[in-house]
Amino acid sequence: MIDIGLSKMALIGVVALVVIGPEKLPKVARTVGTLLGKAQRYVNDVKSEVNRSMELDELRKMKENVESAARDVEQSVNTTARDFEKDWNDVTSSINDSASGAEQTSASEYAWNSDAASGQSSVTPAYHHPRKNWRLKRGAVPQWYKARAGVRTRAQSGAARVARFRPKKPL
Repeated sequence: MIDIGLSKMALIGVVALVVIGPEKLPKVARTVGTLLGKAQRYVNDVKSEVNRSMELDELRKMKENVESAARDVEQSVNTTARDFEKDWNDVTSSINDSASGAEQTSASEYAWNSDAASGQSSVTPAYHHPRKNWRLKRGAVPQWYKARAGVRTRAQSGAARVARFRPKKPL
């Protein structure tokens, strides 16, 4: 940066006063001040943009690291699952071989094999919509409260309501 002290500022001010003149000096000072402010804002915007791009690059690197770690975990889980499945198949085939060679035992003795032996599959039932009757209004307000508050509970047409509340003709 430029090292400008108080003495140098005073010298610049005196030279500007002599060159520009006392009438135009305030207007020129205002213009120079606004231009310096705009320049500072521009420099700050450029700095913030550079910082944002650096942070974005760091985030991309972190994302790549996390994705590679996730792939490694997924591969290890898949290999473990394959190994377990292979071992499970080996164990079940050896159990089936020994069971067929030995005397026949009932499948109900094995708790883990009871569904397969009975031939039942564990299929969940299909969902059926309750088919609500939209004509019936079911509310949470009890009937005794509706009767006390004077709430209408039965729907009537306009003509039926007029006929219901029409004054009776004297006989």
